[in-house]
Amino acid sequence: MLYEGDFSSPAGRFVLVAARFNGFVVDQLVAGAVDALTRHGVGEDRIDIVRVPGSFEIPPVAQRLGKSGKYAAVICLGCVIRGDTDHYDHVAGAAASGTAQASVNCDVPVIFGVLTCETLEQAINRAGGKAGNKGFEAAVAAIEMVNLMKKLS
Repeated sequence: MLYEGDFSSPAGRFVLVAARFNGFVVDQLVAGAVDALTRHGVGEDRIDIVRVPGSFEIPPVAQRLGKSGKYAAVICLGCVIRGDTDHYDHVAGAAASGTAQASVNCDVPVIFGVLTCETLEQAINRAGGKAGNKGFEAAVAAIEMVNLMKKLS
């Protein structure tokens, strides 16, 4: 038997954990995620947004929210842009591995929608420019995963 998620309107609340750092990019990811959720039947009254200082701070908050029993899924949104030091590698790596760990530790999907870009131009292109909106894509992945997890229960 084949099991896979679909894009029908899922029950429950969704939470976006969004970094304030690089907010001009992250705000576009948030708008894209809200757009995707509402287009798939999730009312704005079922969407919460939690702001954290930066992408490094996303994982512990995502895990706490994922374990709270309040949400069908947690969508993590942030933007890390490479600079002149190795700080990028540490923040991007911690955000990715921490979100993955939160995903494994929670009974709900925890989706990684943190941009890790070489340049500001790449970030802008992935937050609604030429490359689409990765916040929108993360929300669609969350919907699909919520529906898949329900089928696997």
